[in-house]
Amino acid sequence: MSRVALLPVLVLAACTLPVAGAAWWGLPVLLVPLLAAAWVLRVGVDVGPAGITPRTLLVGRTVPWEDVAGLRVGEDQELWLVRASGTEVRLPVVRARDLPRLAAVSAGRIPDPAA
Repeated sequence: MSRVALLPVLVLAACTLPVAGAAWWGLPVLLVPLLAAAWVLRVGVDVGPAGITPRTLLVGRTVPWEDVAGLRVGEDQELWLVRASGTEVRLPVVRARDLPRLAAVSAGRIPDPAA
């Protein structure tokens, strides 16, 4: 995910400051922009020689290339990694329009649909 997505988080933080400063009960409101920033910085997909790692806010598990059977495009153009066992893992923040870029960084392990 692009770090430009942190700009709306900064605007959100600026908007929550008056609420947080109004009373003691407003302090937990500051957690909302903090969680949004953590989500922008953490969630994504890492592709490397060992495999592909979908990262959520709390978990990131690498799926080795030998275990990758293919990709599935779901509703709303979201991508799902299909494992050899038949289970599926959602690739967060990656959509069907990102397939050529995903194919390029996978070193040919994922075929480019545009080619």
